[in-house]
Amino acid sequence: MYRYSEFDTAFLAERNAQFRAQVERRIDGSLTEDEFKPLRLMNGLYLQLHAYMLRVAIPYGTLNAAQMRQLALLAEKWDKGYGHFTTRQNIQYNWPKLRDVPDMLDALAEVGLHAIQTSGNTIRNVTADHFAGAAADEVADPRPYAELLRQWSTDHPEFQFMPRKFKIAITGSANDRAVIKAHDIGLQLVVRDGVLGARVIVGGGLGRTPMIGQELSPFVAFDDLLAYLEATVSVWNQIGRRDNKYKARIKITVFEHGIEAIRARVNERFVKVRGRFKGADMALLDEIKGHFAPPSWRTSSLAPFEAAYAKDPVFRSWVDTNIAAHKQADHAIVTISLKAHGATPGDATAEQMRVMADLAERYGYDELRISHEQNVILPHVHKSDLPAIHAELAANGLGTANIGLISDIIACPGMDYCALATARSIPVAQEIATRFEELKLEHEIGALKIKISGCINACGHHHVGHIGILGLDRAGVENYQITLGGDATETAAIGERTGPGFAYDQIVPAVERIVETYLDQRRDREESFIETYRRVGMAPFKAALYPEARADAA
Repeated sequence: MYRYSEFDTAFLAERNAQFRAQVERRIDGSLTEDEFKPLRLMNGLYLQLHAYMLRVAIPYGTLNAAQMRQLALLAEKWDKGYGHFTTRQNIQYNWPKLRDVPDMLDALAEVGLHAIQTSGNTIRNVTADHFAGAAADEVADPRPYAELLRQWSTDHPEFQFMPRKFKIAITGSANDRAVIKAHDIGLQLVVRDGVLGARVIVGGGLGRTPMIGQELSPFVAFDDLLAYLEATVSVWNQIGRRDNKYKARIKITVFEHGIEAIRARVNERFVKVRGRFKGADMALLDEIKGHFAPPSWRTSSLAPFEAAYAKDPVFRSWVDTNIAAHKQADHAIVTISLKAHGATPGDATAEQMRVMADLAERYGYDELRISHEQNVILPHVHKSDLPAIHAELAANGLGTANIGLISDIIACPGMDYCALATARSIPVAQEIATRFEELKLEHEIGALKIKISGCINACGHHHVGHIGILGLDRAGVENYQITLGGDATETAAIGERTGPGFAYDQIVPAVERIVETYLDQRRDREESFIETYRRVGMAPFKAALYPEARADAA
C-alpha cells in the first residue's frame, strides 16, 4: 500500500498546524461559527445533533495494522470507545471535543491518515472495490490508479469550491462491487487491444434525485485518463448550477444538457488540457505502482482448513457466507461482519479494531480494507489460517456469518446522530436483523440487500437496495417508505416505491410480508430475491403490503 513521502508528511503537518490555529481562534471567540464552518468542513469536521463529528478518510478503503490501531486509539482516547465505518469507506467519530480535534489529526498524520476533503464542495475520498488486488475476477488492481486520483484531487486549486461535492469510484472488475454507476464519475478498468484503460461513467448519484450514471466513454487509455477526468470535472465546474444546491450535482447537469452535449464539451476541453500533463502523471503512476506490489504468497497444507470445514458446522456456515474467491487458489478473501444481530451497522469498538489489526498483521500480510457496505475485509488470507481467524473473531463479537444476507444491512446514522436526518435508521436496522435471527430464516432467504436511510440525502443507499427503506418526517411522526428492486452492481437500478409509507412500529412487519411473498413466489432456493422480483414484478409484493387496498378493490 502507499507510504507517505517527505512531501506528503510535510504537507499534512502544515495543513494540521493551520487548522490547529483556526480551532484556537474559534475557541477564543476570534472566529464566529459562520466563519469557522467552511474551515472545519475542509478538515472533515461536522457539527451534528449532539456534538462535533470527525470524518477520517481511508483512501480507497485500504489500511494497514498500524493505521487500524491508531483509529482504535482515537476512539478510546478522544471519543466514546468506538468508531463508525461509513458507506464512503471512511470512519466517523461522533463525540470529539473541539479542543481535541487538532490532536486527533496529528495522531492520524503519524500513520499517514487525514480528514482532508471528507466534506465540502470538493472531490471527496476516492473509493474502490474492497476486494481490489485480491479478487479473482479483476483485470488489474485499481488501487494505484485510485491513489493517483487522490493525489491529483487533493487541494486541486480549480476544484476546491465547486457547485457541490464530487464522488469518484473505481473497480478493476466487470462485477461491480464499488457501485460505480451511482457516483459522479465511475471508472471500470478494461483492456482494449492489450492496452489497459478505463470505461468512464458519469452522472450517477442518489439523494433526492436518484440517477444511474451513463457511459461518457467506453475506453480511455491510462496515458490520457487524468487529463480526461480533469476535462470532465472542469466542464461541470463551469456549467453546473450554483443557483440551487439541490440541482448542482453533475447528474442534473448531464440530465439537463444530455449526455451527447456533455461528451462534446468534455472532448473539446480534453484537447485543451491534455498537453498540460506531459507524462508527469504517468511517471508518478509508475512510482505509485511500486507501493502496490503483491506480497510473497506463502504456501502451506490445506488440511487444517479442510478438516475444520468438514467437522465444524459453525465454521462451515461462516466460510460459506463470509469468504470470497482469491486470485491465489490456496488463499481467500475474508469479510468480517460489523453487523452482529442487534448491533449498530458499521460500528466497531476500539478493542475490536485492535483484534482486526492483530489478525491482519499475523495472518493477512498487514492489509485490511473497509467496504462501502460497512464491513472490514482481510483481503489476503491463506486458507489454512481460516479456522484460527474465525475462532478469534467469534471470541470478540466479529464472527457473524451473514455477509450478503438480510441482516447485513447498510444504514446511515440517522436521527440518533445526524443533524439532517428526519427519522431513525439504526433502530430499524437492529430490529430487522434481530427479528430474522429469531425466525432463523436468513440463510433460507439467501442473498438479500436491505439499505436504510434516515433522510432523502440517501447516505444509506436505499435507492439501490433490493429492499430500500427511507425514513421521513410526516407532521412530526416518523414514516418509512419502501422501495423494491434496487441494485448496486453492474446491473444497477433504482428501486420502485411500493406505495404509502409505514409507521415505525409497522416497518418490521412490512419487511416480513415482503420476505414471505418472496419465499412463496420464488421458483426454488437458487432464485434470489432480486431475480424473483424481476420475474414477477411489484404486484404480489404490493398486494402483501397493502391488503386493505386489495379488499377495497374487491
